[in-house]
Amino acid sequence: MDAEQLARWRLILGAATQDSLGSMGPGCSLSSEQLEMDAALAEIYGGGDDELSQEEWASGDKKVGHGPAKGRVTPKVAKWLDQIRNFFPTDVVTLIQHDAIERRGMKELLFEPEILSKVEPSLDLASTVLELKNLVPEKAKDAARDLVRTVVEDIRRRLEQSFVQAVRGALNRNRHSPFRSLPNLDWTRTIRQNIKNYNPTLKTIIPEQISFFSRQQRQNDWNIIIAMDQSGSMHSSLIFGGIMGAILASMPAVETHVVAFNHEEVVDLTEHCHDPVDLLFGVQLSGAEDYWMATSYCERFMHTPDKTLYIVLGDLYDTSPNENRFVRKMEGLLEGGLKAIVLLAISDQGKPSYNENLANKLAKLGMPCFACTPNRLPDMLEAVLRGNDLKKFAETATESRS
Repeated sequence: MDAEQLARWRLILGAATQDSLGSMGPGCSLSSEQLEMDAALAEIYGGGDDELSQEEWASGDKKVGHGPAKGRVTPKVAKWLDQIRNFFPTDVVTLIQHDAIERRGMKELLFEPEILSKVEPSLDLASTVLELKNLVPEKAKDAARDLVRTVVEDIRRRLEQSFVQAVRGALNRNRHSPFRSLPNLDWTRTIRQNIKNYNPTLKTIIPEQISFFSRQQRQNDWNIIIAMDQSGSMHSSLIFGGIMGAILASMPAVETHVVAFNHEEVVDLTEHCHDPVDLLFGVQLSGAEDYWMATSYCERFMHTPDKTLYIVLGDLYDTSPNENRFVRKMEGLLEGGLKAIVLLAISDQGKPSYNENLANKLAKLGMPCFACTPNRLPDMLEAVLRGNDLKKFAETATESRS
């Protein structure tokens, strides 16, 4: 093993392995930059200092580290954040920041404006800020909102065009126009109509008929209602739910309503859809929820059931006195033509925790319950608007996560 490999293993395994790695070959020593990197990592992964309080860590009153890093004074958190951003790529920085929150109690430290201005914005950090937003002191509120806005705007940029294409493609698929414009060309219909004119010599289709989508959009072709369970376990999914609501609310072809609920009240957040950050800061995370109450509230928006999609974003841990009344409520609504799904999570993080018993009851009624990765949300919406089998979509969505 050469010196570079030994140094990398030394950084990975920590100072406790200094002597044992040194016996494997010459040159197991760290450069000054590597020593600084080692000290930065030791702040979070330094073994024997697990009892280091967040106050000590922030103030630098206690020394941490071991081996070559031993005796180095703990840097201020702001300086530490600068260090890890210098040493590691963005995806690694976000992982280390997440570990800092879990291992060093960094949540409260995030409420210092200086700290918030230096952290690498990420979904985890935005979720933490939203979870603890009521504890944010006045001096840090602007910085907290700025962090959440950075994350929200990044996600929205990545999803918005896909949502627009999904909705327009689904709603306009049977509306055709003589207005000839390349962006409006219906490739699928044109190819299907002219496949008989395939020329084997030229190896191409010679079209006789060309179809174009209509540019006209009717108002409120569909009504989409998003009901978001406010329990703390859903905080990351709520960010995607809020962004989805904001995107749909900006589209004239869709009437959109967004509500958040717990076990005591339902809050209509639709008026905040123009700004998803305002919408998300209007959510009050708590640990109990009443799905029957939320659905009863949302019935006022279900004026055209066969053109209404009801999306419940939640883990289905219903804490109401009788969850079967929610099942009976959904049974009646589905029989009336309502389209409905449960998104157990919007996440890339594997299988979520949820109430399987209630999910199975709803699925038997024709209300699929599944977790969905963010990039599949537009596909899910398009499947509903096209009238596709949602059970099949739920199966493919589940398979794609496994």
